[in-house]
Amino acid sequence: MIRLAVDSTGLARSRFAVSPLIEAAGTLMPWGVRGEPSADPWVYRARRLLRREDLPLLTALAVDRAGYLPDFLTPYPSVPSPDVADELEQVRTTPPERVVAEMEAVRVGRPANGLAGRELPDVVRETLDRGGRYLAERAADELGRYWESGFAAHWPQARAVLEAEVDQRALTLARYGAARLFDSLHPSIRWDGGTLRVDSRFDVALPVPMVLLVPSLVAYAIGVSIDPVRGVPLRPPALIYPARPPAAYAAPPRADLARLLGPTRADLLASLDRPATTTALASTRFLSPATVSYHLGVLRRAGLVSSTRSGREVLYLRTPQGGRLLSSPPG
Repeated sequence: MIRLAVDSTGLARSRFAVSPLIEAAGTLMPWGVRGEPSADPWVYRARRLLRREDLPLLTALAVDRAGYLPDFLTPYPSVPSPDVADELEQVRTTPPERVVAEMEAVRVGRPANGLAGRELPDVVRETLDRGGRYLAERAADELGRYWESGFAAHWPQARAVLEAEVDQRALTLARYGAARLFDSLHPSIRWDGGTLRVDSRFDVALPVPMVLLVPSLVAYAIGVSIDPVRGVPLRPPALIYPARPPAAYAAPPRADLARLLGPTRADLLASLDRPATTTALASTRFLSPATVSYHLGVLRRAGLVSSTRSGREVLYLRTPQGGRLLSSPPG
């Protein structure tokens, strides 16, 4: 259980942010269904991009199981919707002592709280041998290439979805108050008399000056970013939660179906329990409408989805055959 004690001043300071680097770096975390990143089309595409784009440092730091992703890769958003260039500059100029301390946290973990350590891969160790500043600069360079290759073209659509999520949560806050807001974010989060409780296998209890709430289209579970290192200034925790899925986005498909159809097509099939356009589907994924249209064409020719025209738009819907495939038991 993670317990974050927030007094009235901290509650007043708590806020939302939409962060491009938190979203991109989130694909380096094990967000996949039941611990299988390949079952999650977002993570699957991102991990494939890591291999294809020759990003050795990010590939080495990616977390496949419970572990620690260095916090300097996800700079603290000082404004509600920071620009990715500003966030990359924050990564690049991270104080060297923080980088070194966080890499030590990667190596040893935090056993008292159940955070596993791991040996530093050769590329990480060799880069770190040249100093914390050099490692931060290399990480910023690779994050920048990762962003441009996989996220930049689709970020305006994704950001619009995330900002709409924030607006909906703000309405809950205005109408019902902070306690209802926290309780509505996710079943594993609850507000209990001045303490924000998050169900977790980690055991952490901290008084905090505020909480940053970050909606995510990548995360399928709650992530709490808390500095696990000593000797560096403690930044307020960021609570990353799955954004409320819009109509064109659904729960992830089963891993066996993802293996059969491919993660992208399985994800689209799972989404189409109600009519949706290619633009609506693309807006909740880091995909272009053309890519979505291609995969929908494959599903349509297989008889798993149907298409109908409504004015200038083409609406896609899962067929009964597609529904049976989706609901059939594994094996």
